[in-house]
Amino acid sequence: MAARRTWLLIGVAAVAVAGSIVTYNTTPGNVLYVATYLALCSIAWRAVARMEPGPQRLPWALIAASQTLWMTGDLIELVYYYRSSVPPVGLSDACWLAGYPLLAVALTLMARHRAPGRLRSAVLDGLTLTVAAGLASWQFLILPNLATGLSLAETIIPPLYPIADVVLLAGVLFIAFSPGDRGAPTRLMLGAVMLYLTVDIGSNVLPYFIDYGLVERIGPLIIFGNALIVGACVHPQRAELTRTGEQLNLLHPSRVLFLGLALLTAPTLALMENGLASKAMAALIATALSTGFVLTRFTTAVREQEKAQAELAFRARHDPLTGLANRAVLTTEMERARSGPVAVLYLDLDGFKQVNDGYGHHAGDVVLATVADRLSNAVRGTDLVVRLGGDEFVLFCPNLPEEEAVRLAERVLADVAQPIPFRGELLDVGVSVGIAAYRHLDGADVLRSADMAMYEAKRLGRGRWVMAG
Repeated sequence: MAARRTWLLIGVAAVAVAGSIVTYNTTPGNVLYVATYLALCSIAWRAVARMEPGPQRLPWALIAASQTLWMTGDLIELVYYYRSSVPPVGLSDACWLAGYPLLAVALTLMARHRAPGRLRSAVLDGLTLTVAAGLASWQFLILPNLATGLSLAETIIPPLYPIADVVLLAGVLFIAFSPGDRGAPTRLMLGAVMLYLTVDIGSNVLPYFIDYGLVERIGPLIIFGNALIVGACVHPQRAELTRTGEQLNLLHPSRVLFLGLALLTAPTLALMENGLASKAMAALIATALSTGFVLTRFTTAVREQEKAQAELAFRARHDPLTGLANRAVLTTEMERARSGPVAVLYLDLDGFKQVNDGYGHHAGDVVLATVADRLSNAVRGTDLVVRLGGDEFVLFCPNLPEEEAVRLAERVLADVAQPIPFRGELLDVGVSVGIAAYRHLDGADVLRSADMAMYEAKRLGRGRWVMAG
């Protein structure tokens, strides 16, 4: 499903959710609610069925199962509503509670796929915030329920929802803190889970401030969260959620802030429990200052490490002379672009050996750096310029039609042929270009085809382009 259809799906779901809120607790509203839920679950399972079997499919299947369990719980409650009365706790609670761990496991699996062997910092930071949230949840949401004096089931079941929310929070934090792309599917997934948590917390807290009849109306927002997740599931770039991320796991300032707040959670809650005595307040202020100093020192050390890691990562993926991407980056981008049309231009400089022999290697380096700049200026922002080694370059151009690839080749021929100034003289080089345009060929095959076309251009007289057959 194209990205545009994904947003259309979310838009239609938003309208349906708004209708469910307006008509809440009426038969038309219930019909609209169930129809929307059924449609979203059907789309989720259909998307899972069309995925290739493998470990990347499992998280999406768990997500579809969690949504199906939540829908089943709602259907059971509707049956109670129309046939007799809705019990305080029942089978619907079992379905709703079972969906949370499935979604949390799915998020954790996605985080593991995104950062295999590099998830330790994300897990530690996520657990730090989760423990703080769990402590606050225990004091404000769970303990009050345990002191109600109701039946055993009515005493135990409601506190399980805040516990389930804490588990779900851990899963979404693993995703949020893991390295990897942050495209639309990731943002949709994070937005959906945060909406779930907001609705659950609101359902527990808002009744203390406003009429419960109004609080009930936020329930259909869960469906909008489901729509966001289904949107991520059917988005053409959904693989970013289960693909190893190339992005460095940098320490965002907000991450440090949240960690500081987490460290202050326990003393703050203790102070609230025991009263605002002057000595206790002084201890809290001292703790806050110490936490700030420690986090500042921690951030400084991490920034230095990140800078070193970024430099090493850049060297591993770029040519040191020209700054262009290297073969490793090209291989990765070709893997990502298997499903779409791509044009590849394979370039080999003409006359480069004569420049090296006549003017020395420094002149050759100047030529390579200048050609790299000219190639970078010739392509679009979405294209990739690669130096394979020596005087060979590749232009990797996603979504470039064949006729546009030819025009790009002609521009490259003209740009590279411009004289290059060097120590008061002008150096002349040319380029031979092989072009391969494809939709479904293997990346290695298309590169080989472009390479063979380039040698054909050299055989025909150099300074020209040849289209691979």
